[in-house]
Amino acid sequence: MTREPDEATVAAWIGLSRAQRVVTDRIEARLKAKKLPPLSWYDALWELDKAGEAGLRPYELERAMLFEQYNLSRLAQRLEKAGLISRETCEADARGQILKITDAGREMRRRMWETYSRAIEEAVGTKLSAPEARSLVELLRKLE
Repeated sequence: MTREPDEATVAAWIGLSRAQRVVTDRIEARLKAKKLPPLSWYDALWELDKAGEAGLRPYELERAMLFEQYNLSRLAQRLEKAGLISRETCEADARGQILKITDAGREMRRRMWETYSRAIEEAVGTKLSAPEARSLVELLRKLE
């Protein structure tokens, strides 16, 4: 028989879900106000920038992304059309592709980070002390 969650567990789930939604919505609003692309673009550009010259296969990018991306191919098309990423044929698999960040993509990521980092500080850093933030990280790691 499956155990039902207790009140504290349900409250933790609700708080976690609500906090994630509220903080993400605030960050998205800040990016939009600055006429910058959505957070999913930053997320993809960040992962591709970290991958360096090797780039990432689309499935690797999807797995690495912080935010859910239900249609990575559409996101990749938009990023490519904007000149922020390039696609190359995978040498190991001629049918496969490698996605790589361009110089314009690195610049866009930098511009987005200026707004994104301030929004993170406003949404989280002004609400939690450094020790509280470290404690939260430790607690959240238990859920991974």
